[in-house]
Amino acid sequence: MSSLTGERIGVLGLARSGLAAARLALARGAEVYASDFCDIAATRAAAEEIRRAGGEADTGRHDVEKLARCSRIVLSPGIPPDAAVLRQAALAGIPVVPEIDLAFGELSAPVIGVTGTNGKTTVTALLSHFLQAAGQDAPSGGNIGTALSELALRDPPPDIAVVEVSSFQLGLAEEFAPAIGVLTNLAPDHLDRYPDVEAYYADKARLFQKATDRSQWVLNAEDARARELPGAAPGARFLFRVASQPEPGERGGFLAPDGRLTLRLDGERDEPLLHASELRILGAHNVANALAAAIAARLAGAAAGTITEGLRSFRAPPHRLEPVAERGGVLWINDSKATNLASTEVALRGMDRPTVLLLGGRHKGEPYTGLLPSIRERVRCVVAFGEAGDLVRAELREHVAVEHVPGSFEDVVRRAAMLARPGDAVLLSPACSSYDMFPNYEERGRRFAELAAQV
Repeated sequence: MSSLTGERIGVLGLARSGLAAARLALARGAEVYASDFCDIAATRAAAEEIRRAGGEADTGRHDVEKLARCSRIVLSPGIPPDAAVLRQAALAGIPVVPEIDLAFGELSAPVIGVTGTNGKTTVTALLSHFLQAAGQDAPSGGNIGTALSELALRDPPPDIAVVEVSSFQLGLAEEFAPAIGVLTNLAPDHLDRYPDVEAYYADKARLFQKATDRSQWVLNAEDARARELPGAAPGARFLFRVASQPEPGERGGFLAPDGRLTLRLDGERDEPLLHASELRILGAHNVANALAAAIAARLAGAAAGTITEGLRSFRAPPHRLEPVAERGGVLWINDSKATNLASTEVALRGMDRPTVLLLGGRHKGEPYTGLLPSIRERVRCVVAFGEAGDLVRAELREHVAVEHVPGSFEDVVRRAAMLARPGDAVLLSPACSSYDMFPNYEERGRRFAELAAQV
């Protein structure tokens, strides 16, 4: 395949998405220059792989002269659009595109796009699980696991790609156009990168920018901002709701009065799936996630019976309310993916034990006092840690017992074990990014699980 022959493509960032974009561009015949300001073993290895494949690559620097010769620059989601290198006069006028746009243009399979502040990883994993069970080759990718560019490289291509998309990935997108789009919910997040919450929501709204009359949208009926975000975008809308019953003629899914998850895709005929108590994922919020995924899977061709069996067999993805150990009557739960207050709030609402809450990491701009209603109700003690530890303690200490542990993550987990009593839960739901101690939330969650098995 040579769809990019004649192009010279720049790639900024050599983590998972950037490396995948470089691989895709090279495989399609483009010249590639890739660079990452970070000079560590992982970026050096990625740069060497690109050189072996015929591209150019630098670490520890961006060569503006080489970037200026590119026809477009592919931006990894970890690099903000206003990064210093992109403000260089020599790069003015060169299109800057996200990795998902490059990949979407090279992907022959239809796409289901899943976004939202919380729940998108679970919904994406559920959807892939349902569709695979229905006999479709439906890998998940994007912001979860495999970069979309890697899916575009598959030969033969998948039947359908289930893609989790973050606001960072959507922010510059012009071409990404899912056949089915899911918006789980909206809440403030990433205020360390965005000037305000409206700018964050505006990037989420780019999910709908290429909508057509054939588009299908799955929206949260009980989140007013999420329900309204598509504006006047064309396409059919399907709503999911848990705490209320559907309006007459409404299409979508709901929790029936008898506790059964139920689909009503034509606005009239009900398709009961299973009782909520049969789900193997924790928390009331996961009922909403299950409904959103079930609607999208049904729209993509999965039978109701297949979805029901998939709901029975599905387990929580790693790092999202994932039980990882139970020792001495204490349940250890890894919710490392909770990198904002809204996600931690959801986790706390799902707790049915007295909880020792591990809260901290790199601060993202929201006051931790927003968690107080749930903390007062469910949390016996907060263990504050990381760069945000002092701030967590300062904001919460007058309202709840807080211990600030300024040492290593091992020290943090050991102190939590000392504070926990039989019947308690120790919950890592940090409401912060991981970058003060770990390269990503996955590594933070893996280390927590390892330590939980040892203490």
